[in-house]
Amino acid sequence: MQNDTQSNKNEQSINLLDLLMYLASKWKWFLLSVLIFGGIAWYKYATAPFVYFGSATVIIKDPSNKTTTTGLDRFDNFINKVNVSNEMLQFNSKKLIREVVSRTHADVSYKMEDGLRDVELYTKSPVAVSFADMLPEQYVAFTVTLLNKDSVAVSDFSMAENGERLVVELNDTLSLNEGKVVITPTNFITKSWFGVPVRVCKTPLDAVVSGYRNSIAVKQVEEESSILTLALKDNSSERAEDMLNMLVNVYNEEAIRDKNQVAVNTANFINERLIIISQELGDVESDLESFKRENQMVDISSTASMYMGESQKYNSSALELETQLRLAQYIKEYLTDPKKEADLIPSNTGISDMNIENQITMYNAAKLKRDRLISDSSDKNPVVEELNTSLRAMRQSIIRAVDNMIVSINVKRNDAQNREMRAQERVASIPTKERQMLSIERQQKIKESLYLFLLNRREENALSQAMADNNARVIDSAEATKYPISPNRNKIMALGILMGIAVPTVVFLVIMFMDTRVHSRKDIIGVLSVPFLGEIPLDKNYKSRSRKRTTNAYGYGDDIVKEAFRILRTNMSFMAKKDKPLQVITFTSFNSGAGKSFVAYNLADSLAYTKKKVILIDLDIRKGSLSHRMHKHGVGMTNYLADETIALNDIIHSCEKGYDFINAGTAAPNPAELLMDSRLDNMVAELRKRYDYIVVDSVPVGLVADATIANRIADLTIFVVRAGRLDRRQLPDIEKLYQEKVLNNMALILNGADLERRGYGNYGYGYGYGYGYGSKTK
Repeated sequence: MQNDTQSNKNEQSINLLDLLMYLASKWKWFLLSVLIFGGIAWYKYATAPFVYFGSATVIIKDPSNKTTTTGLDRFDNFINKVNVSNEMLQFNSKKLIREVVSRTHADVSYKMEDGLRDVELYTKSPVAVSFADMLPEQYVAFTVTLLNKDSVAVSDFSMAENGERLVVELNDTLSLNEGKVVITPTNFITKSWFGVPVRVCKTPLDAVVSGYRNSIAVKQVEEESSILTLALKDNSSERAEDMLNMLVNVYNEEAIRDKNQVAVNTANFINERLIIISQELGDVESDLESFKRENQMVDISSTASMYMGESQKYNSSALELETQLRLAQYIKEYLTDPKKEADLIPSNTGISDMNIENQITMYNAAKLKRDRLISDSSDKNPVVEELNTSLRAMRQSIIRAVDNMIVSINVKRNDAQNREMRAQERVASIPTKERQMLSIERQQKIKESLYLFLLNRREENALSQAMADNNARVIDSAEATKYPISPNRNKIMALGILMGIAVPTVVFLVIMFMDTRVHSRKDIIGVLSVPFLGEIPLDKNYKSRSRKRTTNAYGYGDDIVKEAFRILRTNMSFMAKKDKPLQVITFTSFNSGAGKSFVAYNLADSLAYTKKKVILIDLDIRKGSLSHRMHKHGVGMTNYLADETIALNDIIHSCEKGYDFINAGTAAPNPAELLMDSRLDNMVAELRKRYDYIVVDSVPVGLVADATIANRIADLTIFVVRAGRLDRRQLPDIEKLYQEKVLNNMALILNGADLERRGYGNYGYGYGYGYGYGSKTK
């Protein structure tokens, strides 16, 4: 219940002004923290690379609203419909970023020192380095220093353990352990670059790609729109613009490649089929050519007509020769007929041989001449006989000529008939050849038709590929800021100052809220009912004076300390009882180090300063702390209590401050028994007669029984609480001592109160469980 009451009182004592005053008392720490964090912030700003911001705006086209081309609708299904979310992910895909980095050579950086900061040169570098045979995963770094327009110095190799420095000519190949590099001049090479080191670094491609994937942001302008904003932060404004422009280009190339993937596959198929069909068509045409050449025909109809004409021609010749043959046979029969031997031979019968006709004519003329002669003379006329002989000879000649003609006509007739038969055979073979030729021509036409069809489809497919449009249309081309957006000097410095204020604030607040120690009178008043006599300020010069063997602070301390003891001296008078004067004042505490000895001898000094007779007794016969501080050793309290032969005056020592002192004496094995001896009571009774005040430095209460045993002599028991040493969870034990009247006329003082913490209240103190009394020394 008491703890709850204490907690409520502590919660009621929380005051913001006290908290601010407490923090203000630490101004030196705040100043140091601000200087440290401010210096760190300035260094971070001075070393941080410049960061530029680039952005571009594109619109993703929707192919569902496009106008289709007649004849190409069949390819429309191959064009993917656009999903803006998918396109946003594609813009930041590893494949696209890798291609962009490779094309822009963003994995190779050129930096120069500008103060403490490295500045990215990008394309403004005076030299360009190409890594011909190095893998994308390799890391290479070195420094290039331009010596003149023809040579450079290469040093600070990333993988080299020694400080090797090479001088090479520009455009020459430099062989390193990682591979070969070629250093070439750029258009920015000038004399101002001579002697300026340029750090060249080739970073593994995958690492650069990962970095840019984190740096590139793709944002949809509005939820329902297809307009995207591409943003990139980079150490070079020019590189940021190039990266964004290249990203859009590569994205469009990939989109067109995706759209034309089916068309490309179709084109490959068509080309393959064209090669096969072209070869097959050539084979068919070769077969047709061979067939026509072998059969000596160009066209079936003309060939058939030709063969029919030949047949008719040979048939007519055969008929005509047959007629001539029959005429010749008729003439022969007429000539060989005995009955007609005296008759004239028929002429102009149509025989084609004019020689026979002439002979017949001559024969008939001679025959008529003979007949006239016979009519004028007799058969025995020599002329007639001669004519008869001539006629017989002429007749035989005609018969031989007719026989020859018959033979000739037979030969010609047989030849004409044979030719006619061959022509008729050719005419008869025309259907078979026509069928064969039609089959070959059919194959030719099929192959030709398929070949023309594929050629047509190839052109349509090529036209479809040419008509494939970009997915993204650039609204605002990539543009980067000319001034860096980072580092922001004002922001960094402000953050550093804020950190310098926040860190000690948090630290002190944590210390304060976790601190369960008593620090000021506010931690005591309202919690304990024990009379509070006052507080002794912290004497910061105490240790230095102790090193000078000064035994008290009164008269050497500042005015506040002297005034504190005056207040204590005054408040002690209110603790006097009416029936008993206030003479014996004892000091105790819960643990050593509370400052009992300091308060005791300074109170003695203060009382002596008022012209009172004062004696100071070191009753802490176990440790004798006050005796050590006063540098008084030898026969003392333990000797007096143990040896009745020792007189009181033997142990009283005079001090230069105007009061007497009794030291603790020799360490005794039975201090409790000694304090129980009546000689202590007798000694105090005697001292009451001699002195106005008897100031006794006793032992801590609770650790040993000495304090309660010796407390019988006290008129006033002052319980010393050391600020910053006593746990507030021990305050109920002090209250219990007071309530149970374990100590005579108990009162309380706070020693070592830090005036800088005077406004410090009890904020958020927690109560733990379990504590022990340790023997701590100051």
